[in-house]
Amino acid sequence: MPTFLLPDEFATEEGRRRAWRSLMWEDHGFLRVVYDNSHLLGENMWRSFQPSPKHIERWAKRGIKTIINLRGMREEEDQVGFWHLENEACRQHDIELINFRAYSREAPSRDFIFGIKEIFDRIEYPAMMHCKSGADRAGISSTLYMFLKEQKPLDEALIQLTYKYGHVRHGKTGVLDHFFDVYKQAAEKDGVTPNPEHFLAWVQNDYDKGAVQKGFKDQWWGTLLTDKILRRE
Repeated sequence: MPTFLLPDEFATEEGRRRAWRSLMWEDHGFLRVVYDNSHLLGENMWRSFQPSPKHIERWAKRGIKTIINLRGMREEEDQVGFWHLENEACRQHDIELINFRAYSREAPSRDFIFGIKEIFDRIEYPAMMHCKSGADRAGISSTLYMFLKEQKPLDEALIQLTYKYGHVRHGKTGVLDHFFDVYKQAAEKDGVTPNPEHFLAWVQNDYDKGAVQKGFKDQWWGTLLTDKILRRE
């Protein structure tokens, strides 16, 4: 079970030890010491994995002003141990931490799509966004950043959802790819090249999350890889 701590608990010596155990062992942070899945998007945005305080120090030295935590927060007062470490490090380095939850095994909601766009439009850059491993939730968010903010063609933006970054479309995480496949079919039906204006209008007026979710079928080996071997969230 993850280690959850109240702010007062984290402030104690024992609480900090528990937070570090949460980061390094429960969250597999020891793997991220030797494997760096960080990549630059354009000039002002990076995608990455769950950062340690040392990682955040390095991000600060690169000039990062905002970190988007795509893992979000619990509604309860207590938070998972590694979140306390990230929050503290961001405060120490004068980085704004935005907690905004994405999901890797669900078709994205309207609120998520318009919410992430609003974040992209208002934050101070340079910025970095991360999930746990930097593969799936960082992948869909990076795709939307490249498509909506950088105005890149959708097929070019979709490179952010590939094996290069650790994303596996054959497991349950492939519902993210299926979402964009359904949109491209709608754009083709309307006789337009996929573009941000048409995409946002489709999401607002025609997108059926339930139908997209129901229409996706994962493959057993892909789900075995993502859920049991890689242990993605």
